[in-house]
Parts: sequence; structure tokens; C-alpha cells
Amino acid sequence: MKLQVLSDRLWNDFITRNPSTKKVYDLFRLEGETVVNDHIAFRTFNHPSIGIDQIAMVFLRNNYVLMGEYRFEKKKLFAKHYEHKTDKNAPRIFISELILDSFSFYLQQVIRGWINSFPEKRVYSDDIIYSGNLSGAPSYTVYEKLRHESEYAAWLYVHGFCANHYTVSVNHLKKFNSIQKVNDFVKSNGFLLNDTGGEIQGSPVDLLEQSSIKAGMIKVKFTEGKFEVPGCFYEFARRYPDNDGKLYNGFITKSADNIFDATNFYKK
Repeated sequence: MKLQVLSDRLWNDFITRNPSTKKVYDLFRLEGETVVNDHIAFRTFNHPSIGIDQIAMVFLRNNYVLMGEYRFEKKKLFAKHYEHKTDKNAPRIFISELILDSFSFYLQQVIRGWINSFPEKRVYSDDIIYSGNLSGAPSYTVYEKLRHESEYAAWLYVHGFCANHYTVSVNHLKKFNSIQKVNDFVKSNGFLLNDTGGEIQGSPVDLLEQSSIKAGMIKVKFTEGKFEVPGCFYEFARRYPDNDGKLYNGFITKSADNIFDATNFYKK
């Protein structure tokens, strides 16, 4: 599948599933800003059939290359990031996976059974990245149990495979040319910021500053009925040049660790 077609389908899926993200995008556009995407993030498990490398295949076939690897000891995650070989305007791709062996037998049993129920044809297709939950309606009881061990696992069990978040490149904004200005703007429009570790992650010294809204609450059909759970979210990133004058392209583990919490369950 061509990259532009893939990108359009992915974006349309993202804003359809998560209306609050489209509202954020529209707010910037109404202020005359051009919204450039810094990176798109995906989540998965380190299962042989659906790990990072499988999710990444569609991007590798579209001239993306591996640029970095990251470990998150606290959340028991591993991640890789990819960049396009020639198109500097193409967003970075960040894919993380939960290390199943680090969790209880219950969590492993639930997730492995969930994955084993997927149609093999869908798992190995290009549309895996916006295929959602391939196992049908999840159980709210199971979701709640998973949350006690890992919010990440619980979120994936419900939503399946889709863009977890898009990221506004603050470097490309004119009016809102700092993370603080962006934060003030989105808060003034009624959005809640993820404040794990503070509203701003990183610093100019780290060459990367980030912030994000909390994932909007959306109604999901569970086997027990409809319940509101966190969906996806919008992130904001400001990158700084290194000593050679080159803009930093990687990610800061400590900051990203806190950004993951944007999809934690919360009450309005």
C-alpha cells in the first residue's frame, strides 16, 4: 500500500475513533496554524505473531528505516522508532511492546488467548495498523483486572491495533511556538493535560520537550454493556538542535514513560 493512502486511512481512522483529537487539530487550524505531525505511536505485545517487527512491516515496505531502540524498565516495555529514508516531512513512527513474561500468569493467559483468536490473514495484512480489536467485544471485568497490573495492557485489550497518538510538531507552529503556549491554549479550550511527572516532559537541555492531553473518554461496547474508557490522545513535541546544529530526532525514555500515562483510566 502506498504511503499516502496508508497515511490518509490511518488519520481518518484515528479521528473517527477519537473525536477529541480532531477538535485539537481543528483548534490549531482555526488559529491559522499548519499542523505538521512529528510522530505517530503504536502499541502491541512482544508476541511472535504481533510484535513490533510485524507492526513495522508496512512502514518498512514504504522506505522507513529503524533509527532507535528504547527500554522502559518501570512499565516493562521495549520500543523502536523509525524514520523515512528520503521524505523529511514524513512523521517518525514509534512502536512499543509490552514484555508479557514480566507479568502474572493471568495477564499472560488472557493476552495470549486474545491474540490467538485473531484471524491470521488480518494480522499479516497492511491494514493491521488500523484494524482495531480483532477479537470482538472485550470483557469489562477482564479490562478492570488487567488495569491493576498494566494500564497499557488493559488499553490494548480494549482498543487493539490503531494509532495510539499523533503529535503536533511545535517547531512548525508560528503563534504557539513553545510547549507552554501550546499547553495554555489547549487548557483554555477545556482539555485536560496529562500531568504525570509535570505538564512538560523534558527540557531544551534534553533537546526535546513534550506534553499531551489526557485521552478523551469514549464509549466502548463490552460484553457486559457500554462503558466509558480512555481512547487515544494528542501529543505536542518541541525539538532542539544539538551541538552540530542538527535537530534532535530521537526520544527521551524518562519523558516517554510519563507520556504513556495519557491513556490511564480517570474519572471526569
